[in-house]
Amino acid sequence: MVLDPLADLARFEGVASAVAAAIEAVDAVLRDRGLRNVTEEQLSQALLLGARANAELTNAPQRWQIGALRLSAELAPLAALIRVAPAQALARAHALVARGVVPDSELGKIGAQPGRAKAERVQAERTQPEIAARINSLGELLTGHTRAPAIVVGAVAHAEIAVVAPFGEASGLIARSVEHLVLIAAGLDPYGVIVVEAGHAESGASYSRALEAYADGSVEGVRAWLLRCAAAVARGAQLSPVGNR
Repeated sequence: MVLDPLADLARFEGVASAVAAAIEAVDAVLRDRGLRNVTEEQLSQALLLGARANAELTNAPQRWQIGALRLSAELAPLAALIRVAPAQALARAHALVARGVVPDSELGKIGAQPGRAKAERVQAERTQPEIAARINSLGELLTGHTRAPAIVVGAVAHAEIAVVAPFGEASGLIARSVEHLVLIAAGLDPYGVIVVEAGHAESGASYSRALEAYADGSVEGVRAWLLRCAAAVARGAQLSPVGNR
């Protein structure tokens, strides 16, 4: 029997219907009357919205705004890597988002830059080898075959990076972008205009609590996180500049 832990998560109560609703919301924006053409202006607006929302969910939005913009601009090339060379994609994402914030010698290195607040506490509880092992396990999930929908894969990748915090303070920014990268790579959001980051930011007050519940490892905590991510994708579709033209 081939193990497929992501597909097992997708069978949690309510997850399949939440994923279906999110896909329907995306299809309403991108695929009604056939796959829509997206203008350069719409793409730029979507990337800007996503970057701003991503930075808003940090403890220092102004500090991370430029890095979030750089990361958002590279979504397409990073999406081509995330399911085939995730370690490379993560290192590149960190180099983009943390340039000018951490020393150049630490860019792209797991565990090289201790974070603050929760990220700092997480790293204090785990050794660098433990952090690397957890991220390696995530890489195996991302490169392995799964029947789980992309929304579930992206949700798990997001939570794992945010909870383990391999890149210190930058980890949350990278985690949210990785969720989006998975959606782009799967063809659910081929242009990168579904602003899932904004979907998360709209209910930012509950964001940290949802991650803490996931980190506890309970079925209910993981299930609630998956439902939240599906809702963020649906809301990201509604907020997309493509859907509002």
